Amino acid sequence: MPVPDRRTFIGTSLAGLAASFSQNAAAANPPGPPDASPFRSPFVYPFLIGEVEAWSISDANLMLGEGLDLMWPREAHPEMREVMGNHGEPEGALPLYVNVLVLRKDKEVILFDAGFGGPVRPRLGWFADGLKSIGIAPDDVTAGFLSHAHSDHLNGFVADGKPAFPNAAFHVLPDELAFWRANEPDFSKSKRAKGPLPKMIADARKYFDILEPNTETLKDGDQLFGGLVTVHAAPGHTAGHACFRITSGDDELLHLMDLAHHHLLMFADPNWTIAFDHDPEQSVVTRKKFWAEAAAKRTRCFGFHLPWPGIGHILPEANGYRWWPEAWRWQQ
Repeated sequence: MPVPDRRTFIGTSLAGLAASFSQNAAAANPPGPPDASPFRSPFVYPFLIGEVEAWSISDANLMLGEGLDLMWPREAHPEMREVMGNHGEPEGALPLYVNVLVLRKDKEVILFDAGFGGPVRPRLGWFADGLKSIGIAPDDVTAGFLSHAHSDHLNGFVADGKPAFPNAAFHVLPDELAFWRANEPDFSKSKRAKGPLPKMIADARKYFDILEPNTETLKDGDQLFGGLVTVHAAPGHTAGHACFRITSGDDELLHLMDLAHHHLLMFADPNWTIAFDHDPEQSVVTRKKFWAEAAAKRTRCFGFHLPWPGIGHILPEANGYRWWPEAWRWQQ
């Protein structure tokens, strides 16, 4: 099968380097005959967390045309431009990566969010194909954890009006359910455009209703699968936004979810926020807490919206932090 452009997932600032990596991967793993499995890395990136199999699967390669107009406070835009310029980042649209984390341990197959869902489109909706490429069928999935109910995280849990993963428990914090099911969800503190909100609310409620039979609510600090997954309440981006810590032996991975939407801006100054945050002030408090802990402990982290495959560390730098991506490794 020809490899279309959407499967060459290239970050805007590292396009040439990523292309080189892709060519090297292809050389190491020559393609099979035309009717063989359709694709491999870099669309699907395998790695390990201790003894646990893990994959980062890209669901989208989008550009946010509003650029810095999405970022707050507005008076910090000159400093934001300086940070981006110092790192060779172009002005204009900001990249939006969508990295879905998948784990497999024994008979458990666990998803952390599920992407946009729906039919495959040129720039999004690739997650189902990614799962298929690693031999995981929808019926194989045993658990799905939802960080929050924005469409790029929630919608992939539903397909054709039914749970996309019928055998999977659907885990979510009750504060997230309560927010979207309130008579009038409170977006008064958010800087996001208000026009799309009615449909956004209606869609979240519809998907939660479809997933109700599979839903199991969580609380902060819950540990599941014998301590493999720990739930961390991380409010601000949404009321019930959650992060997740995966622990296997002496190894761990902290899933940051939507604490960061950009690999420079929310690290250089954790006070900078994005319009999508429901409560920007709370998101800053939460981000500072997680950044300080991860930097102090040198915790390996995973970012849903950080450059694919989204694995790296948070390092202290000047008055803020730096996202340091982990070097790619090819599993044998």
